[in-house]
Amino acid sequence: MDWETKNVEFNQTIKKLFHGETTMERVAAASHLGYLKDKRATNSLAKVLKSEKDPIVINRIIEAMGEIKDVKATMLIVDVLKKELELPEDQQDMQRIFLIVESLMKIGDKRALEHLGILLDSCDSEIRSLTEEAFNCIDPEWKSNIKKS
Repeated sequence: MDWETKNVEFNQTIKKLFHGETTMERVAAASHLGYLKDKRATNSLAKVLKSEKDPIVINRIIEAMGEIKDVKATMLIVDVLKKELELPEDQQDMQRIFLIVESLMKIGDKRALEHLGILLDSCDSEIRSLTEEAFNCIDPEWKSNIKKS
């Protein structure tokens, strides 16, 4: 696909992300932006993330940010994690937490480790395991680095 065709496709997808009338249109747009892996989408995804109310769209945006792997998305995703962890445990969206950890692992930004640390003590063994995997992926020396500090 040449640059011009890709650019037209990118712009149409951004338009659907912002103005899609149905949840499925916005979900498809967010997923497609992740598939395109174009870092230009990060700012648009961030803007929509701040105003989007539909949990499915929010999850696809987080997932797309992970696929794009732009470090600019790290703290935006961390903010979503913080909000999720403020909720009582029985109201937390476990799927969203998994997506957050996976996306932060894909991005690989060490700034996320401080915020992921709380999940190492999670009651959910799958969350703990995935979080430890994320730590190992982002910073293979994390255990020795903690001991040093």
